[in-house]
Amino acid sequence: MLVVRVLRRTARVLDAVPASPTATPGVGRLAGRSGRADPREEVDLDLTLVVPYYNPGFQLASHLSDLADVLRGHAVRFEIIAVSDGSTDGSDSGIERLGPEVRAVRLPRNMGKGQALRVGFGGGRGEFIGFIDGDGDIPASTVGPFVACAKQRNPDFVIGSKRHPDSNVIYPPIRRFYSWGFQLLTKLLFGLNATDTQAGLKLARRDVIVRVLPLLEERGFAFDLELLAVAHRLGFDQIVELPIEIRERFSSSISLRAAWDMLLDAAGLFWRLRIVKEYDKADAASAAVTSASAAAN
Repeated sequence: MLVVRVLRRTARVLDAVPASPTATPGVGRLAGRSGRADPREEVDLDLTLVVPYYNPGFQLASHLSDLADVLRGHAVRFEIIAVSDGSTDGSDSGIERLGPEVRAVRLPRNMGKGQALRVGFGGGRGEFIGFIDGDGDIPASTVGPFVACAKQRNPDFVIGSKRHPDSNVIYPPIRRFYSWGFQLLTKLLFGLNATDTQAGLKLARRDVIVRVLPLLEERGFAFDLELLAVAHRLGFDQIVELPIEIRERFSSSISLRAAWDMLLDAAGLFWRLRIVKEYDKADAASAAVTSASAAAN
């Protein structure tokens, strides 16, 4: 039954690789139809921070304002791209008044966190591109050490980990159990050098995003895992984990059904990545298009 459901969720044409990868709608310059983008294209900032959100409530504007203040304090050239995943609660009212560094993008309907991140990443102009969840559970002050680490060490990824010994996280035992089991599974399946793939704060070098973004498929919460797993497959495995704080809310509970869906997502990703090598084929096709374009010019 598991195999059948995984195959249904990952059904694609696997016998032939298209002449050029299909662009994700709304992604923009980092993942166009012409193949790999130039990592230097339109880079005039140090950091692009994407904030995906779906009906987060009144705290969104203050969270975005706090993020902007933190980044201004670290003397970086930055932009914050707030992406509404079809929000209907009016939480994004006034975003445009938060300063020139903050801009809003609104998807017409709820399409999933992964899709919101693809859209935000695709418009990014930073040397590093990353995201923080829009619900404010991870306070804005947490971003500062991530920016400093990115500037000083220049790794492929800087990611938050709830399992870092210095993290300050309180959440229900059942959620802790699900999270532990999921991370053990992903370690076995993908060999990732990470103790937590799902924490809502990550930064990546621009060239990593340019290479990986056009290959990604997940629209939901498995986007984080797919991003890290595909990047690892392509050789981007320098990951620095930093501590995070999760504030008191943590009100959303993970149901058994949600845990099952995440299991299916992980199984589907393993099938595409390791069994049929779908991402390898797409990456090779992208490289071929880029080479042909360069030769033609």
